[in-house]
Amino acid sequence: MSESIRAADTPYIIKVEVGKTYFWCACGRSKNQPFCDGSHSGTDFIPTIYKAEQSKNIFFCGCKQTNKAPFCDGSHN
Repeated sequence: MSESIRAADTPYIIKVEVGKTYFWCACGRSKNQPFCDGSHSGTDFIPTIYKAEQSKNIFFCGCKQTNKAPFCDGSHN
């Protein structure tokens, strides 16, 4: 599998907590979107690690086409 699966047509707005680490799903197969559940096993994909430096809302990419992983850059438009 060399192309990601489009998981959503919009970003996932998630309130992250300072100091917590998040693993963003890059393949689009996870049942726990936008986060990794290991479904990329057997593919060339690996999750993108994001460590929250402050508590705030983050727009995590849902279409998996972003050039600013794990953040939404509007590529879904």
